[in-house]
Amino acid sequence: MIELILYTRSECGLCREMEETIAAELPKFDARLQRIEIDGDPGLEARFGVEVPVLFVNDRKAFKYRCTPGELRKRLAREARG
Repeated sequence: MIELILYTRSECGLCREMEETIAAELPKFDARLQRIEIDGDPGLEARFGVEVPVLFVNDRKAFKYRCTPGELRKRLAREARG
């Protein structure tokens, strides 16, 4: 199973855009998404600041700010092959 972690903030347009891209592509793969909102968490706010959304795939940073459906598909396919 491919593990995705998306770090986001509330009221973030780029975050919503990336969430929509992930939601459209995720069903095509054996993958699950954990969404973590950094607002109110001092450690995560210090780590990411305003540099969200950030998507980690299997514990590695894969995308920051934006990803296209094609880019995400390629990355998830690569992870699925192992």
